[in-house]
Formats: sequence, C-alpha cells, structure tokens
Amino acid sequence: MSDEEHHFESKADAGASKTYPQQAGAIRKNGYIVIKARPCKVVEVSTSKTGKHGHAKCHFVGIDIFNGKKLEDIVPSSHNCDVPHVTRTDYQLIDISEDGFMLKRFSHPFCITFPVIWSEVEVSLLTDSGGTKDDLRLPTDDNLLTQIKDGFAEGKDLVVTVMTAMGEEQICALKDIGPKN
Repeated sequence: MSDEEHHFESKADAGASKTYPQQAGAIRKNGYIVIKARPCKVVEVSTSKTGKHGHAKCHFVGIDIFNGKKLEDIVPSSHNCDVPHVTRTDYQLIDISEDGFMLKRFSHPFCITFPVIWSEVEVSLLTDSGGTKDDLRLPTDDNLLTQIKDGFAEGKDLVVTVMTAMGEEQICALKDIGPKN
C-alpha cells in the first residue's frame, strides 16, 4: 500500500438536497415542481391516456416562483420529477438601505451628464434569534415594493415573508403589524 495521502476535491454541495423526487402522476395543481431547472408553482396539470407506447403523460404548466415566467413540461406519469423544498419565513423589517450613483460622461468640447442610477437596495431583517439578515434585496414586484417603501417611510412595523427554494431567496409578502412604538 502507498503512504501517500489522497485529497479529493468536490465541487458538489455536501448539504441537504434542494429537491426531492415525486412521481409525476402524484403532482397536483398548486403544488411545486422543477421545470427547466427552475422552481415553479403548478397552475395547470393535464394527463393524457395511455398511448401506443404504453405511458400516460402529464402536461405541467408552472409559474417560476421567483421571476413569474410561465414554463411547461411533459413527463410520463410513472416517472419521477424533482420537487423543490420551498420554505417561507417571516422576518421583521429593520431598515432599508439605498445607494445611488450618478455617472458623468465628458466629451470635448461639451460636458454631457447622463443620469444613470444603479440601485443596490437591500433590506435589513430581524431574525428569530435576534440577529440580522442583511443579504436580501427589495422585491422586483412594483406593488409589493411600493407597499414596503411606503409602510417603512410611514414608520409602521412591517413583517416580510421570505420564500426560499433551490438556493434562492426573495421577499414575497408583507404584513403590517401596526405603528412603531
């Protein structure tokens, strides 16, 4: 035997799986499914009858839970599909930080200013253990974004719901728990 030490590099995640298998025929409307490597909420399921080649097929229509895009997939009903582990967690909103930048472009003989604003808007959330979670951005949904900014500006106590699936997180809901004391 060799006295050499062997070192193995792994690029895979050693943590828990981000999905679990479920038979396609058991997935129902309002459930979750992975379509084209994206976590989706199932909005429509139709099942065809067993055909000439022996498998009934399930046609899934899903909406990506993070970007709202519509995705479709057709899978034999006896085959397994990946289903994402989706969790929702409530956090109290502590702060909204906003950094804007202005770019100036100079050209000779004129000076032209282009108002280009990059917004890295992040929120600070209070966890159950009393710590803070500072790695989330405000949602892209205009209605929810307006509700959060307006409620925070008015000094209300706000609780946001963060949805997590397949390594992604996003604020998906808001609750007003009253004015700040």
